Amino acid sequence: MKITVLGAGPGGYVAALKAAQLGADVTVIEEGEVGGTCLNWGCIPTKTLIASAEVLHKVKNAKNFGLELEGTISPNIEKIVERKNKVVGTQIKGIRGLFKSWGVRLIEGRGVITDPKKITVTLKDGGSENVETDRIIIATGSKPAQIPVFPFDGQRILSSDHAINPDSIPKSLLVVGAGVIGCEFAFIYRQFGSEVTMIEMMPTAVSTEDEEISQILERELKKNKIKLLTKTSVDKVDVVDGGVSVQLSDGKKIEAEKVLVSIGRSVNTKCIGLEEVGVAMGQRGEILVDSTMQTNVEGIYAIGDVTGGIMLAHLASKEGTVAAENALGKKSSVNYDVIPAAIFTSPEIGSVGLRESQVREKGLKYKVGRFQFRGLGKAHAMGEIVGLFKIIAEEDTDKILGAHIIGAHASDLIHEVAIAMEKGLTVKDIAHTIHAHPTLAEGIMEAAEDVHGEAIHCPKPQIT
Repeated sequence: MKITVLGAGPGGYVAALKAAQLGADVTVIEEGEVGGTCLNWGCIPTKTLIASAEVLHKVKNAKNFGLELEGTISPNIEKIVERKNKVVGTQIKGIRGLFKSWGVRLIEGRGVITDPKKITVTLKDGGSENVETDRIIIATGSKPAQIPVFPFDGQRILSSDHAINPDSIPKSLLVVGAGVIGCEFAFIYRQFGSEVTMIEMMPTAVSTEDEEISQILERELKKNKIKLLTKTSVDKVDVVDGGVSVQLSDGKKIEAEKVLVSIGRSVNTKCIGLEEVGVAMGQRGEILVDSTMQTNVEGIYAIGDVTGGIMLAHLASKEGTVAAENALGKKSSVNYDVIPAAIFTSPEIGSVGLRESQVREKGLKYKVGRFQFRGLGKAHAMGEIVGLFKIIAEEDTDKILGAHIIGAHASDLIHEVAIAMEKGLTVKDIAHTIHAHPTLAEGIMEAAEDVHGEAIHCPKPQIT
């Protein structure tokens, strides 16, 4: 069976490797670099910048740990970007090495579907090639949304793609959009020394998260002297001498050296032959798929951002595995009820399942367990006492409906609850599992105990 994957991002390259593991003859077509947005422009570059920002923060606060440092401590942006590029380069070599190991052929160029069983490739080095195939998996991803009011120039008006390769640290930065991307960059640039202001149309920062989590993050934004303006939009942006002037919806003007726009992404479905072969698409240009990840055209599958769902690299990877398995005759599906997510702000956020507001909307009877990071000895030892563990459970069944963590290593900690949810475990199952001491994971156990009012390290509730 010949499988051809269009796109080598976190969905495409995983789909290719899974298909190869299952014995298929696999070809991958990639216009840019393997790893896609996640590796080259998103997940890995930003986390590498965040790592530098975190080290800078810890060094500046070394006195809190009894350490005495002398001299000026400042970010060298050239060296920071150099390290970021090295990390990305290492990962790229890793993917290419895996392709070679599993016999996956990589064609570098732009692919256009000309038939349900053929892709024509304009090769990167010139010329073209027709690739005959039995199945096609589309994994072309997404790009920063281009909105007319924000004409990206890479100098004053930046997209997230520009923000990962700064040649200097701006004295002032205006971030449009206080979602995941905007908040991560706000903390990065604030640690590097920029004065940061955020503009958000919604009532809260990271409005997709649980309300209590958003409230704590907003408090931390304030502590870090990051100004947040909610329920506000941008009407006009003008490049002026030395910076940018922004006209807000409330009539006010803000000036900054640079503007970073982080208000969404658009799917990469144009000019790849979808209309010609009859692949059905939605109103936003997204590719419509069924539960097997197959489009309306037999033998053509689509995964990841191009399907218009939740834009997460790890979800794209899972969908890639599912598409490859189904394309090769196996039966596989994605459990969209259990998709952990992480936001690498300071502190981090980890979540899985329903937010409390969603539980209320469904009319379910539920209980909530909470535990503060400051109740953990390990958190005090680390100097990371800001944060909250929150678990939501169905009242009658003790089924875990969702979990939300804000605090140090939240992105790692959330997976304990994700596994419990995936396997149908109850809150009591977590609560009755012995957790090592001293660890941050004890907070999950305590929050689970608190669902039933049994957390050992929670004060006795005051009866009024």
